[in-house]
Amino acid sequence: MLWLTIILHIFIGSTLAGVGIVFALVSGHAGGWVLGGAVLAGFVLAFPLAWVVARAMSGGDG
Repeated sequence: MLWLTIILHIFIGSTLAGVGIVFALVSGHAGGWVLGGAVLAGFVLAFPLAWVVARAMSGGDG
C-alpha cells in the first residue's frame, strides 16, 4: 500500500498545488511567497488524502 500512496501523492499533490496556484492568481496574489505557499500547501495536504484514497482502493486493509 506504500507504493500506491506514493504514486497517488504525486498526482494528488500536483493537482492540489495547481488548484492553489490558480486560486491565488485569480484572487490577485501573484507574489512568490504566496505561490510558494500554495504549492507547499498542496504538497502537505496530499499526504493524508493520498493515504485515505490508497486505503479505500486497497479495500481498507493494511
